Amino acid sequence: MLSWAITFLIIAIVAAVLGFGGIAGTATGIAKILFVVFLVMFIASFFVGRRGGRG
Repeated sequence: MLSWAITFLIIAIVAAVLGFGGIAGTATGIAKILFVVFLVMFIASFFVGRRGGRG
C-alpha cells in the first residue's frame, strides 16, 4: 500500500514539473488517500498482532 502511495506521489511530481496541473492534483489526492489507508491498516495490524500473540 505504501509503495502505491509513493508511486502516485512520484507521478504527481513529474506531472507538476511538466505542467499537467489536473493530473498532478488527482495523483496527489490519490497518494494522500492511499497513505491514510496504509496508516490505518498498519496501526490496526500492530494492535491485533500484539493482542493475538498473548495466547
